[in-house]
Amino acid sequence: MTGTIAVIRGFGPVFAILFGLQFISMGAMEMSGPFWPLRIEELSSSGGIFALAGIGVYVGPMLGVSLTSSLWGRMGDRYGNRLMMVRALAGLAITQILVSFAQDVWLILLLRFLQGCCAGYIAPAQAYGIQITGGRNRGVLLTWLQVATNVGSLGGAFLGGLILDASSFTTINLAAGFICAVCAIAAWAILPRPVAVVVAQAQAQAQAQAQASRTDRALVRQDHVAKGRATAPVWSLLTLMGMMLASRMVLQVPFALYMVEVFRAPHWVTGFSYGLLALGFVVAAPLWAQFFNDRSASFILGWMILIAGGCALLTSLAGLTRSIEYFAVIYLLWGSLLGGTTPILVALISAATADGRQGSVLGTAQSWQQIASVAGIAIGAGTTQIFGLASVFPLVSLLYAVSLFTAVGLWLCARPRLPVGDSL
Repeated sequence: MTGTIAVIRGFGPVFAILFGLQFISMGAMEMSGPFWPLRIEELSSSGGIFALAGIGVYVGPMLGVSLTSSLWGRMGDRYGNRLMMVRALAGLAITQILVSFAQDVWLILLLRFLQGCCAGYIAPAQAYGIQITGGRNRGVLLTWLQVATNVGSLGGAFLGGLILDASSFTTINLAAGFICAVCAIAAWAILPRPVAVVVAQAQAQAQAQAQASRTDRALVRQDHVAKGRATAPVWSLLTLMGMMLASRMVLQVPFALYMVEVFRAPHWVTGFSYGLLALGFVVAAPLWAQFFNDRSASFILGWMILIAGGCALLTSLAGLTRSIEYFAVIYLLWGSLLGGTTPILVALISAATADGRQGSVLGTAQSWQQIASVAGIAIGAGTTQIFGLASVFPLVSLLYAVSLFTAVGLWLCARPRLPVGDSL
């Protein structure tokens, strides 16, 4: 952990600004996250509309992000990732304020889709961080930015529950919109423009330090080509990341309904329990990042097998318990395992990509995450409608078991070396 703290200090004050902006803005957006089904149920005139809109309210912004993230990533590579961050925050602010006044289900769905199209903040923030640091310790950097998102999720969900108990859903969205507007102004005023010369020098230094590793990898690549094996498993990593994320997102729509039906929980308990997943992630993710830093792909994928198995076991137990205390502990442990999944796999993908294409590849990764999230949400909502709320946790466990076998296949075919840290 001491080494991780030293690395973070080495990133400088810009990292603290990035972390704060991501924490605050993503927390603001997550204030309404677990409570959308309650709002949609309130506005729906029939069970069929509720079933469709309950999925669409989550799927809409994800579809918007998946359709535009690659475009915004290329725009960031061309015009600057800082500008794309400001654009995304402004888009979130405007659409969140508009959706707070919407009283029609279909208008809400349209605005949520437009919100996704205008958003795409995380990918340019990651690319900007890599650009500022010259690609040093990208695994740790990307993990801590993901930690910021999950810290925001923890605080945002809990705060949203408190606001909903005391006021209204409209208040939640208005507050989130104004917070994102303040973040957009702060990003424009505080974040420095990357100086081309400084960035070029940092990149040149990183490239010089990694030249020997590149040469070794080129020899390994040639050997693998001769053997007919994959040499750049970016799409394989995207697939595994998407499967594990889809497994997690199955619970997005039914979670609040499950908490009410099974535990009779008030809103603040629902928000708190929802945030425990993020808390586990926050606590464990930096430890996973340090543990995996400079490790080979085969080593990491071997651990992905164990993590997927652990997630399958924990979600099975969560579906069996009727104790809110045990459920909360299980959710916390599940979140701690998730800290070793998405940010680590994204770091592998980033490390396998040239510096000048970071915005593009991270945008593609974000699009892929949104597609996986849409699939998970659709599967979860459909299963709930057909088999009831009792089926959701067994389904999640089954999907994690599928991810486990996928990780086994990738581990068997993995390249001997693909470091997470400064190797590229």
